Amino acid sequence: MAVWTIPNMFTFARLLLVPLVAWQLLELQWVPAFWLFAIAAVTDLLDGTLARLLNQRSEFGAWLDPIADKLMLLTALLLLTWADLLPLWFAVLVLLRDAVVLSGAVAFRRLTGGLHVAPTWLGKTAVMLEFVLIAAVLAEVALQLGLSPWRPYLLWFTALVAAASGLQYVWLWSGKTRSFLRAVRS
Repeated sequence: MAVWTIPNMFTFARLLLVPLVAWQLLELQWVPAFWLFAIAAVTDLLDGTLARLLNQRSEFGAWLDPIADKLMLLTALLLLTWADLLPLWFAVLVLLRDAVVLSGAVAFRRLTGGLHVAPTWLGKTAVMLEFVLIAAVLAEVALQLGLSPWRPYLLWFTALVAAASGLQYVWLWSGKTRSFLRAVRS
């Protein structure tokens, strides 16, 4: 199994940025927090693109990438909520969605003994929108770009897509479970 591929190195870099972003957010150092978060977002774009272009996709990378995404997003989301820059209801929604997806995956793995990691387009869109929302909040605080009037629309759209993707995963896990149980009974 190839672990030290170029795409995985970008994912590892994103993991290493999590404590740096957290530290800057805890210190209310908005400008460095924004730039570190922006770098993390770019590594997220690069790892998947490079994996496809260089034909370096791996099962390890398929597991590591969403873990790195979630650690970065949840860390930033919770600390921005703590700083009153994002509403608590949004953090609860995202945490609930992620808990539902994770518990569905764990339950399916326990039931079947296997699990193939395959994010949906709606799930990928939700993650991308979460990155955009957090980056926009940080950009506004750090760089005063005048994005505040657009933030409620982006917040609600991101919440809607996150909730829809959570429901989509419930639907998919339920369908896979029903199919598995039918196959076992046959």
